Amino acid sequence: YQRRVRELPEDGSELSHTHVYFAHCFKYQNEWKSMMERFGKAGGRVLDLEFLTDDNGRRVAAFGRAAGFIGAAVGLLAWAEQKSADNAAPLAGPLDYHADYTALVDYVKARLAAVGAEPATPSVHIVGALGRCGRGATECAERCGARSILKWDMAETAKGGPFPELLESDVLLNAILLNADDPPPAFVTLPMLAKENRKTTVLVDVSCDGTNPTNPVPLYTDGTTFQVPVSREIAADADASKLPFDVVAIDHLPSLVPRESSSEFAEALLPHLVALAPERTRVWQRADDLFDAKLAEARADSGTAKKQKSDDE
Repeated sequence: YQRRVRELPEDGSELSHTHVYFAHCFKYQNEWKSMMERFGKAGGRVLDLEFLTDDNGRRVAAFGRAAGFIGAAVGLLAWAEQKSADNAAPLAGPLDYHADYTALVDYVKARLAAVGAEPATPSVHIVGALGRCGRGATECAERCGARSILKWDMAETAKGGPFPELLESDVLLNAILLNADDPPPAFVTLPMLAKENRKTTVLVDVSCDGTNPTNPVPLYTDGTTFQVPVSREIAADADASKLPFDVVAIDHLPSLVPRESSSEFAEALLPHLVALAPERTRVWQRADDLFDAKLAEARADSGTAKKQKSDDE
């Protein structure tokens, strides 16, 4: 077995081992077919950590809470930077690493206080608030003193978007887990950003599916990083008649609080990792079966584009 967390070398080499890692190629991401074929040609396999599920279909280990918590923190920092005296540029990197969630919260609160905006903290709207990621985002927003927190989940989005009310809070955080077989209509659209009554100036997309046509917040294309944490999609007018619009779309958010987020994930994963050999449990067998299905799909010559799919952290 090869145990990894993130990426393989991008040299196109064939892969003969069984890899246990986040492959990011089971949901029709860019170059997913070629990645699957690198394994298929050499007899290698992927047991994808993102798809380790129990008998009820729930993931047995996930970085969701950490991603939501830290995503909310970065979103609040981006809003604070917009309110600072010199707001010509968006929040700049590199972002500082923190020893734990409490240290991160203290840093955000101090930054909000230093800016001295009126009101002092933003309003936050979290979509997908009942999941791991959404609960983490809510916890962070509460601890940092967000002025108000609106929490939406499946009940609120069931009728289908777009939803103008999602652009009525200062910070919008997308934390949903998409139904891969039936993605929802867009929650918000680019033309909606041009509305004069738009209040939202920061989008935090924890799912980071900017290149996926089923992304429910299709307001950007390129992801962001700790080095460049914000993409400014709309610049503010000099007279402030047009609000800025910044996007945070970092796909490695848990790394900003590495020790605590890693400990949470390891505690959940370790019992299953120990059970990987010599005889696979149902958790691992489901992951193995999924690899076979995805490899077959990648090799199938249907003559049509595959349906695009996506989800959150």
